[in-house]
Amino acid sequence: MSDGPGPGTIQTTALIVAAGSGLRLGAGGPKALVEVGGRPLFEWALDACRESSRIGRIVIAVPPGHGREFAVDPERDEVLVDGGAARSQSVAAGLEAVETEFVLVHDAARPLVTADLIDRTIFALEVEPDVDAVISAAPVTDTVKVIDHEGVVASTLDRDTLRSVQTPQVFRTEALRRAIELGDVEQATDDAFLIESAGGRVGVFDGPPTNIKVTVPADLAMAEFLLGRDPENS
Repeated sequence: MSDGPGPGTIQTTALIVAAGSGLRLGAGGPKALVEVGGRPLFEWALDACRESSRIGRIVIAVPPGHGREFAVDPERDEVLVDGGAARSQSVAAGLEAVETEFVLVHDAARPLVTADLIDRTIFALEVEPDVDAVISAAPVTDTVKVIDHEGVVASTLDRDTLRSVQTPQVFRTEALRRAIELGDVEQATDDAFLIESAGGRVGVFDGPPTNIKVTVPADLAMAEFLLGRDPENS
C-alpha cells in the first residue's frame, strides 16, 4: 500500500484503548498506568497522538473507577470514557465520543508508536477508497508451522504472506460501528477481525518491528531499552 505522507484532508479521532487489567504483567493495577521510561505507558501513546498532524479529538478508554489517575487536557479536546471487560467493548464505548469520518484505534500498551507512523497509517486509508480499514503490521521473520491435535507438524506457512498485527489501526468510523454491532466483541482480540468478519476489506501498512506491545515483564524491559535508545523507533 502507498505510504507517502501527503497533505491530510480528513480529520481523525484517536481512540487509545487503556482499560487492560495488567494481570499478565503482574502490575497489580491497570496496565496503562505502569511506568516505562519514567512515565505511565499511556502517556507515550497520548503524546504521539498529540504530535500527529492528522489527529483532532483524543478519546481514552480507561478502567472504570480509575479515571482520576489518567491526566488529560480538556483544552486539547481530550476525553475519558469507561472501558469494558473486553477490548472491543472498550472500543465500542469510545466510539460513542467519535464524530469524525475516521477513527484511529491504538493500544496504550504500545508506547513505541510515533506521530509519523500514525500519520502514515491514516494517509494509507485516505488513498484507498475501497478498504474499510488499514492496520499497521510487521513482517513475520520466524518460520511458522501449523500443528495437528497430536502435536505433529501439519504444514509450514509461507512467511512472506504473514504479518504480525499491531496498532495503530485506522477505520472508517461507520464501518467499525457496524462491525461491532454484528460481531462477537467479547472474543475479538483485534478490531480489524470484526471488519473482516462483517465482510469488509482491511489493508495492511508495514509498521516497524520495534512497535512492540507490553504484555509480560520481558516486554516492559524491552520497551525501556528501545525508548531510551531511539525515541523515533526507526
